Amino acid sequence: MSTDRSANINGSILRLISLRLYVSRFILWFQELTHDQRSIRIIRYAVGVSVSTALAFAIEWPLSFLTPVLTAVVLAMPLPALSLRGGLKNMLHTVSAFALGLVFTLFLLPYPLIYVPMLGLALFQIYYLLNRGGSFWLVLMSLLAILILPMLSNTSEGLATGFVFGFVWSGWLTVVMIWMAHMLVPDPPGGNPLPKRPGFQAVYSLPAAQAALKSTIVVLPLATVFIVADLSGLLLVMVFAAIFSLSPDLGKGTEAGKNSLMSTVIGGLGAWVFYYLIVAVPQYHFFIALIFLTCLYFGNIIFSDRPAAKYFGSAFVALFILVNSSTGEDADFSSLFMMRMLFIFLATLYVIAALMVLERYWPRRLKES
Repeated sequence: MSTDRSANINGSILRLISLRLYVSRFILWFQELTHDQRSIRIIRYAVGVSVSTALAFAIEWPLSFLTPVLTAVVLAMPLPALSLRGGLKNMLHTVSAFALGLVFTLFLLPYPLIYVPMLGLALFQIYYLLNRGGSFWLVLMSLLAILILPMLSNTSEGLATGFVFGFVWSGWLTVVMIWMAHMLVPDPPGGNPLPKRPGFQAVYSLPAAQAALKSTIVVLPLATVFIVADLSGLLLVMVFAAIFSLSPDLGKGTEAGKNSLMSTVIGGLGAWVFYYLIVAVPQYHFFIALIFLTCLYFGNIIFSDRPAAKYFGSAFVALFILVNSSTGEDADFSSLFMMRMLFIFLATLYVIAALMVLERYWPRRLKES
């Protein structure tokens, strides 16, 4: 008996020693892997997106897929660690943006003669805020809220309200995921400083006002027609057009559309491979591991100097949305991919045509000012 007991104790000691060696080797490997800022950003991107995906697919609250998507968008940007104040401000911006969207939907939408001018004023203020260096998060949330909620409300007010709660909750969890990613994979001390954003211009800016007016003139007619005519099937065309018009320059608008098309092609090819891998191995743990490896591959290109780097951030978002949409019942991956390509093409075509007309008839004195 004593011999067996001693053997068990020795075996436990050996297992503890082996476990300690494995942990030490993993720590050394991780330290070697994150020896520079680029490697750290790649690992942080993979860890943040994978953890948010694991949480979203484990709990599956309404619009849960938005948390990994927004996490991927933010972590792909050259931004410093999000401060507590900055994160809380983004949470507040999410609530205020969708509160604005609800006001438009519930109180102004039933009165078109009031709704359309107020929508134009709101679009102008949102684009003006962006052009003066305001919060991109607030601009993005506000655009989505005032454009998507009215179209959903045409179908059902309950659907619009549910969308608000799902989106706000996903936005808040995104902030938590960003905090967690930076905490788990912090920047190295004394690393290369990230580029600073230009500060917010609090005073009146004529160039910013002109750019905001151009964006509003491009987006307002399309949004009015789509919302009043209840063209909910073409919702993505309106959203893409609003995003492509963030910079109302013909060259930049065209470039944004081309980049989005290229990103969708790359993301679609990646989604095709990803989709059939999870069909072959339909297991939750395999899915999360595959997300992590995919993020490592995409992150290696996103955080590089390659010309293709500008496509891969949006390409991963396209991949994730296509895969998430294809896992539903009776979903057709090929048709979803082709429809997304068609929507981006239509939005790009509209923005190019609208900006060409606008540039041709824009008053000369405003061009010269």
